[in-house]
Amino acid sequence: MPPVAETVPDEVEGEEDAGPGPRTGAPVRRGARAAGAAALLTALLFCLATALSRSHPFGPVTRNVVDLGQQYLPYHAYWRSFLRGETHGDAFLNWNSGFGANFLGDIGTYLSSPVDLLVVFFPADRIELALYVVTAVKITAAGTAMAALLLRLRPGPWPVAAVLGTAYALSGWTFNFGSTVPMWLDGLAAFPLLCLVGEWARTGRRPVLGPLVVALAWIANFYTAYMATLGAAVVLAVRLLTAEETATARRRLAGALRAARSVLVGVGLAAPLVAVVFLGTKTADPTPEVTFAPAAWADVLARFLPATASTASPALFIGTPALLLALTLPFNRAVAPRVRAALTAAVALVALSLQWEPTHLLWHAGASPNGVPYRQAFVLCGLLLIAAWYSVAGGVPRPAALLAGGALLGVLALAARGSVDIDPWTFPAFGTAALLALAAALLALTAARKGPPGAALEVPTRAARLLPLLAVVLLVAAQAGEAAVTGKRIEEQQRAEVAWSPRTGPWHEAAAREVARADAWPLHRTDPGEVPGGNDVLLVGGQGADHYSSLTSETTSRTLVSLGFGAYAKGRHPVTLDNPVTDALFSVGTRIRSEPTEPVRQDAPPRATVTATTVPVPPLVTVRPSPRPAGPSGGSAFARQERLLGASVYELPALRRTGRTLTARCPAGSEVWFWAPEYRGTAALAGQRPVKFDGKPPAVSAAMGALGAVPASGEVRIALDPEGDPRLPGEPVGCLVRARLDTAVDRLTATGATRVRTTGHTVTAELPPGSTGVAVLAVPRISGWSCAAGDADLRPARAYGGLVAVPLDGRADTVHCSFRPPGLRLGGAVGAAALLALAATGVLHRRRTRG
Repeated sequence: MPPVAETVPDEVEGEEDAGPGPRTGAPVRRGARAAGAAALLTALLFCLATALSRSHPFGPVTRNVVDLGQQYLPYHAYWRSFLRGETHGDAFLNWNSGFGANFLGDIGTYLSSPVDLLVVFFPADRIELALYVVTAVKITAAGTAMAALLLRLRPGPWPVAAVLGTAYALSGWTFNFGSTVPMWLDGLAAFPLLCLVGEWARTGRRPVLGPLVVALAWIANFYTAYMATLGAAVVLAVRLLTAEETATARRRLAGALRAARSVLVGVGLAAPLVAVVFLGTKTADPTPEVTFAPAAWADVLARFLPATASTASPALFIGTPALLLALTLPFNRAVAPRVRAALTAAVALVALSLQWEPTHLLWHAGASPNGVPYRQAFVLCGLLLIAAWYSVAGGVPRPAALLAGGALLGVLALAARGSVDIDPWTFPAFGTAALLALAAALLALTAARKGPPGAALEVPTRAARLLPLLAVVLLVAAQAGEAAVTGKRIEEQQRAEVAWSPRTGPWHEAAAREVARADAWPLHRTDPGEVPGGNDVLLVGGQGADHYSSLTSETTSRTLVSLGFGAYAKGRHPVTLDNPVTDALFSVGTRIRSEPTEPVRQDAPPRATVTATTVPVPPLVTVRPSPRPAGPSGGSAFARQERLLGASVYELPALRRTGRTLTARCPAGSEVWFWAPEYRGTAALAGQRPVKFDGKPPAVSAAMGALGAVPASGEVRIALDPEGDPRLPGEPVGCLVRARLDTAVDRLTATGATRVRTTGHTVTAELPPGSTGVAVLAVPRISGWSCAAGDADLRPARAYGGLVAVPLDGRADTVHCSFRPPGLRLGGAVGAAALLALAATGVLHRRRTRG
């Protein structure tokens, strides 16, 4: 640790901006050392926390909690297959999910970070390890970038910068949110990088590299990059108001304008992807509106402490030593008053902005998010660490500042003691780290009193060199211990309290083998059925209905749910439906079915017996009469299936309800299907096993389910065992007559396409000569589809019961459909303009430099 801080003029902050000469080497070397040390320490501690929690890959227990297992793992598995050329779709369209989904939008949402390309180097059965490596690399990059930024903002001891960079990368936000939502980690790394862009703009340097860094951040994940950009603007404002290089209003305005130019050009370069994602959110299945409710202040304060986890309060833990240093800044007279005032005000205002609804909406681009309401908390963590660095960069704060900061820390801990977020590990870890931090400060203060090297006595000289080293060791021990404990406890709490998915293993591998063996696309679809983890088709292949994305189209969700499919995540996760009528509608000719051979556990990959069944189904493109079927809003799912099929295949009996028993009469031998999207509980046909339904509006819609065959007597008797008051639709029971369905399938096959060809995002079908009416492609009519009959020009596709449709006049014997993600043309135009602006900026800068 350095000696006790003395006032350092702010001109020193511009040292790294100096021209070529002997002064430039030392800052560069310090920055490289700090970045390297932060990277090593961050990676080691992240892996240590995983190992302590016994999580994969350092233990047997799954890490796949909530969306990590339901979204990010499957998407990275598909991304690997896509990059290796093993998928049917291309960058525009994903044929595997949701019966055809906008893949470019999903790339921009989940997979556009350069780090995600690492998955291509891992085998298919090591996708969990690949995702863990991607996560660790992103977290490590964030620590590296923050350490480099700190030394760029103000010279100081590089070991301390490395420790504070690690503290940023391993904050409570990272463990609680970022490590299970890897796409947000790109914003964590983007914040210090965008702050560097602000520094370049402030000092008139790197006008081409700055916009490229902005573009990279926004391409990697524009959602958190937007938050990081707001945070970097706060840091830039502080620097413009306090740095000597921008001491005049003219220089401040020039720096601000250069920064604005970098952001505008950079976002413009990212527009081809950002526009697609933005328009994708406009057509996505809407989630219920959320009204922001600020967290109790006791809970907010508790989140500064170690081993706390919650989705209802901001994750603000940065380590007790780092927090103590940040709290000393307002009292540290070694820091220039204007710097103290500006940074303290910035931290306080950003902290308050987390709790005020108008600024909450500003942080989240105008829409309060479902789930985690404090996704921007990583920016406050970064500001706190910048404040800590300013307080310690010139030397250990004097005793008065340390006492004042320690008092604030004690008050914070005292006020947080009643929070529901406090864990049994919280205060022991906090107390231990505080004692180690105090010991480090005392050693550094003692070293300062020993005097500089070269004193008359040899013993004090050695002590003066040894004590700072011991102080750094204690600082690292305090930060590292708290971070490891926090990571361990948060992982354990998440596994115990939230939904989880098992590790991938024999069940997934067996299903993937059966899918690969049976796949006959585009002759018909192969649906992989239910595999634990969700987004099954992305993990094991096939072309099923399962699709979980923030961009799941409202058309897809509502069309499938209206036909009896189930859905989770408030409609954004439609799941497979094992029903022969919908299989005929969507040309699902092969269905994979799995029977688990053992209970699904957290500490072992699951196993199952997997079988494939193939039945005749109509082709992917069929021909229907011209009148469109009635919309999906009226009637039961049974009636809507029949309208889309064009045939009556169900008997819809009149039901009598007596208590919790439903009775009716149906044709003997027909199949009884129960449909009640809001029903939660079991339903059992007399003499058959109960079938579970998990409706829980608005989050979960229960799928239609088969109860068994109607006995020879024709009497249907269904016993209900609901959880709470049963909520049933008007026609909850339909009896499927297979002979009628077989006739309908034969008719649609005879009049449908004789040949279907597909490429990455196109479909071409050859039809029987003289076909009239409407050609229907068994794909939800999401935005972006264009079609034509014969040699006509492509036009926006029509809709037929929610599916893609092309009018026929009897003269064309082919139809052609193509998908282009909405926003691609607009984004491309903006990107081209931004590229020209960047080139002009480079040319002008080179001319000025030569001049």
